[in-house]
Amino acid sequence: MKHLKTIRLLQNKISFLLDVKASKKITVINLIAVIIFFFSASLGDSFINPVKVFQAFIGQGSEFDQLIIVDFRLPRIFIAAFAGMALAVAGAILQGIIKNPLASPDIIGISAGGGAAVVGFLALFSDANHSLTVSIEWLPLAGFIGATFVGIIVYLFAWKDGVTPNRLVLIGIGVSAFMQAITTMLMIIGPIYQASEANKWITGSVKSADWEQVQIIVPLIVGLLLITFFITRQLNVQELGDDTAASLGQTVQKTRLLLILLSASLVASAISFAGAIGFVGLMAPHIARRIVGPSFGVLMPTSAAIGALLVMVADIIGRTAFSPLEVPAGVFTAAIGAPYFIYLLFRNPRK
Repeated sequence: MKHLKTIRLLQNKISFLLDVKASKKITVINLIAVIIFFFSASLGDSFINPVKVFQAFIGQGSEFDQLIIVDFRLPRIFIAAFAGMALAVAGAILQGIIKNPLASPDIIGISAGGGAAVVGFLALFSDANHSLTVSIEWLPLAGFIGATFVGIIVYLFAWKDGVTPNRLVLIGIGVSAFMQAITTMLMIIGPIYQASEANKWITGSVKSADWEQVQIIVPLIVGLLLITFFITRQLNVQELGDDTAASLGQTVQKTRLLLILLSASLVASAISFAGAIGFVGLMAPHIARRIVGPSFGVLMPTSAAIGALLVMVADIIGRTAFSPLEVPAGVFTAAIGAPYFIYLLFRNPRK
């Protein structure tokens, strides 16, 4: 236990254990994320020297560099980073509740609910000329409502004298399939405009990010992450099993509902602006678990950093590898995530 250090604050009113070894690893991962953040701002249709990027950050440099970096590139990088954090932490919460490393927001239907809501929004508010009758800026709200609603529905359907992890994931898979069927049907019968816009959103892309979206998503996700980090001990207790958690004084079902709503809110916040970027909630927590171990006190911040890294790197590849063509970030997370999911299935056949 030499790697654990007790931290006491406010005259011993607040105390917690700090894993020194894991903290060093988290620091390194966050430093890598910061480097990728700067590197991402340098890359695009035209390469900008990292020194000029830093100058633009502090309000100096040429007007052209300011325009490219501050107005065009920084908003999408912020959206990519915070969406990645939210999806990764949401995945970690679900894996803790279900006690299965294969659990993720994609699998239990939360992301699919957001997708169905977005396509439904495009269908409902399109006129005879296939033009939207309301501003497309309402699209993120539709995604948020859909993802949150499906999270609640999955929980309610899974309830039978309480919610068990197995019933939760099975109901989630069924609801996910139903939502995907609705999405496909709406895209088939809808106008071409609807299908093209829906495809971009369902795949997951941060191309159209702007500072107005950043001002909404950053405080929202930061607030949700802070709540998550404060209740990580509840997840540690949940992993001991329902009977043990109840014997330790935890109200298991209320806590599980709170955690599911928190996970759904994180997913909804992320996909509202970045679209349904797949497999981040599956990969990031699993990678983090291999680096710092299963304790949620260190797993959550590590998952967040790795999630930000995954989406930022996917966005870099998407806008540079096939230039001038830009490929959505979700294409690359899916290209990595799908084989990784198959690998986990073979590695954990009993789960």
